[in-house]
Amino acid sequence: MNAVDLVQRLHQHRAWVNGNLLTTAASLSDEQLRSPFQIGQGSIWKSLVHLYAAEFVWLEALLGNDDPLIQGDLPGKLPGNQQGEGGITNLDDLRHKWIALEQRWSGYLGSLTPESLDELVYKKSTSYGLGKRYGTRRADVLLHICTHAQYTVAQVLNMLRQAGADKLPETMLISLARQEAELS
Repeated sequence: MNAVDLVQRLHQHRAWVNGNLLTTAASLSDEQLRSPFQIGQGSIWKSLVHLYAAEFVWLEALLGNDDPLIQGDLPGKLPGNQQGEGGITNLDDLRHKWIALEQRWSGYLGSLTPESLDELVYKKSTSYGLGKRYGTRRADVLLHICTHAQYTVAQVLNMLRQAGADKLPETMLISLARQEAELS
């Protein structure tokens, strides 16, 4: 497996986990979904929207927009506003927007070349070094998106457990691989 294949596989896993999280979240009441927690972004809902927003902002950076809308995970101030889509208010809306975003990701990931992984991607920081424009190797950005997702997913799993979800979603890459093996 070459570097591009590996990056694509990690992002395939990220997308699969997102779908599993949304499926489990759909089994919760709105009260459970929005119940406050002292971890993550403060609730299951806010953490899911944060995952979506991070994936949106980073894809924009990878596509050349070094200053995508900042802090896209507040209602009414989502990255989608950049395209006139408005804020995300419910799980169905989030699912539809995430599916559309994942289609964009698929197209982008399909265009990667080994050489492109060493190119610099520029983005103005919304956290460390707030407002400073950083150039980072494309490969590191692509890996960061996946590691950020895994960190946030672990927080969401903990909140789902505490919220009383009947069944926690599968999130491990090995589970994806075994599921694929069963289907083939």
